[in-house]
Amino acid sequence: MRDHTKLRAFELADQVALAIYRCTAHFPREEQFGLTSQMRRAAVSVPSNIVEGCARDSGSDYVRFLDIAFGSLRELEYQISLAHRLGYLSDYDPLAAHITETSKVLAALIRSLRLPKT
Repeated sequence: MRDHTKLRAFELADQVALAIYRCTAHFPREEQFGLTSQMRRAAVSVPSNIVEGCARDSGSDYVRFLDIAFGSLRELEYQISLAHRLGYLSDYDPLAAHITETSKVLAALIRSLRLPKT
């Protein structure tokens, strides 16, 4: 079993999830069951899938869960863009930069695990 707490990708994803919860707390009430809920689910999905992947025995399962985490992160990237364009999100640039950094770190981890072992 792998230790997810030692992964930079997990650390960044956890920070993104916290940031999303904080910023969506100020979204309009009518978005509570719409965009707010969708963004929070996607944000929590990223570190959750990293943790679940780390708990798997097989390398292919590990990568599969990291792929799911990456997909959720890209989904969240669109959702923060939408929230910003709707005028719900004022701190878009730092959040977008944090998500981009997380995407790069997670993608690099996935790539490294897919490299043939020599």
